[in-house]
Amino acid sequence: MIKFLDLLAINKQHKEELKKAFERVLDSGWYIMGNELKNFETEFATYCGAKHAIGVANGLDALILIIRAYKEMGIFQDGDEIIVPANTYIASILAISANNLVPVLVEPNIDTYNIDPALIEYHITEKTKAILPVHLYGQLCDMKSINAIAQKHQLKVIEDSAQAHGATSNGKRAGNFGDATGFSFYPGKNLGALGDAGAITTNDDSLNGSIRALLNYGSHKKYENLYKGVNSRLDELQAALLSVKLKTLDQETATKRAIANRYLAEINNGKIILPKVAEQSAHVWHLFVVRTDTRGHLQQYLTDKGIQTVIHYPIPPHQQEAYKEWNHLSYPLSEMIHREVLSLPLSPVLKPEEVDYIIESINEY
Repeated sequence: MIKFLDLLAINKQHKEELKKAFERVLDSGWYIMGNELKNFETEFATYCGAKHAIGVANGLDALILIIRAYKEMGIFQDGDEIIVPANTYIASILAISANNLVPVLVEPNIDTYNIDPALIEYHITEKTKAILPVHLYGQLCDMKSINAIAQKHQLKVIEDSAQAHGATSNGKRAGNFGDATGFSFYPGKNLGALGDAGAITTNDDSLNGSIRALLNYGSHKKYENLYKGVNSRLDELQAALLSVKLKTLDQETATKRAIANRYLAEINNGKIILPKVAEQSAHVWHLFVVRTDTRGHLQQYLTDKGIQTVIHYPIPPHQQEAYKEWNHLSYPLSEMIHREVLSLPLSPVLKPEEVDYIIESINEY
């Protein structure tokens, strides 16, 4: 079976460096909020081109903490609205509702699967305070258009870059297009930890200060609490491991991009809709997602051929039980996308002969 994502093989490439990092943390005797975290935050901020990077426990917390900090700063309040794509992974939406703000769903552009800037202004009301674009599957949103809309209406822009580490456009990387950005380092991400982990990037000194307090029980100084905060700290071990893997992120992205380009050039089957790329550097191929109206049949066919695939994601947020108040709503494009998408194997350890076989198998479908 060709695995969809072989995490063991991916991390085994870094085995000796990861072991050294583990031993360094173990021998330091300091496991929370120490030098490893400081070093990784500096490295990741530099990589993204942002002034600040803040390590947190996971990608969902990253988004929750950004919104929560804006509330503590008096910029957002309960009942305010944040515009978010209708076809995103549910975490983008959970972060909004967890802060007692209202997610406003907007359909995507069918070519990129990212939020359609042409539809955003129709959804702006007097309660709208931010736009939360999601760089879905690893491709940057049209940030020039989104930022122009945000500036016109005086809105914050909160990037969800959980799938887009290193994506670049006009010399800027994901994490430096908006007011603040949430990243996930879930093990399966392009930059994956060996457990849960996340980060926030921003150029806003005040926001940076508020978030750093909130993630540590609301405290800037031990036993003095400014806010009713939470515990969402990126630990020393994950920070050290991420520093190792950050060194080769661009190299691994180049490998994934080469495989994706082969898929785009060599898959030739009228039943399969391939992804479209607006700009090569703006897509880091966290996922290679195709569409077909016979998805179940295609997935079973590929399984029988020894090729593992995954559906990202089978149920759109507005049809989830968690948001049953939305179940009566209709978002036709999002529903079609969730009904038809199938993710093909794509990883930096995928062998050329495996890529050959996947392409051949799909073309024979």
